[in-house]
Amino acid sequence: MKNSKTVVFKRQQALLKALKDQANIDVNQMAEELKVSPTTIRRDLQMFENQKLINRFHGGAHLLGGTLKEDPGLEPPTPKSVSQKHAIAKYAAQFIEDGDTIFINSSSTALLLLDYIHDKRVTVITNNGNAIGHPKDPLVELVLTGGEIYDRKQSMIGEFALHTISKIMADKTFIGVGGISVKGGITTSVLQETAVNDLMMKRCQGSCYVLAAAPKIGRQHNFLSGAVERVDTIITGTGADPDELARLKEKGIKIIELETEKE
Repeated sequence: MKNSKTVVFKRQQALLKALKDQANIDVNQMAEELKVSPTTIRRDLQMFENQKLINRFHGGAHLLGGTLKEDPGLEPPTPKSVSQKHAIAKYAAQFIEDGDTIFINSSSTALLLLDYIHDKRVTVITNNGNAIGHPKDPLVELVLTGGEIYDRKQSMIGEFALHTISKIMADKTFIGVGGISVKGGITTSVLQETAVNDLMMKRCQGSCYVLAAAPKIGRQHNFLSGAVERVDTIITGTGADPDELARLKEKGIKIIELETEKE
């Protein structure tokens, strides 16, 4: 299946890696390395240019400075950041009811929900590989989407993961983000995860909750998972950008700002 989403994701990720490693790439050389046509490479590069990741020039492309940042959530955690994540997850868990089927994405904050779901029969569907072995209440049924493993985050991606999610209608969705803003939408640092996040929101018949530590409010990452209009509630901590919170409220999103230690 040459045009499968998995093949496209892999090719685009290879292009992004080459850009990150070399800053400049040649269209014909990448086409030869990836065994596709130069037209295909140019189409991918056009998408990256639209996302303001690169500048294209005749025969190639140049990575713009400051793009393709690593997800701050992958930086070594501090006691304050860990405390804020737990506070957000603990608060979010109160919205989960007995009998719910919920989606949780690859977010480390969203995964902490498993620490706070008690005495309720809940089915959790997640693409978070770190959920394996994570402590949970025995009444919680954990279902992994399966799929290819994205090593940096231990997330499950690709067509297999999407196929699993497409067969489920969840009552609620809880997602962590690389960044969220009215202008930039719901964004992440991992291209392949956008399709999973998008489908989790689409296959939810109830509320969508974004669990976002304060520094992620107003931040825009490289890849778009969806518009902020898809979100019902944002749960964050002390120190989030007040202007951005006001803009998000104007979009009809409920903002829950917890009293936590600032980063």
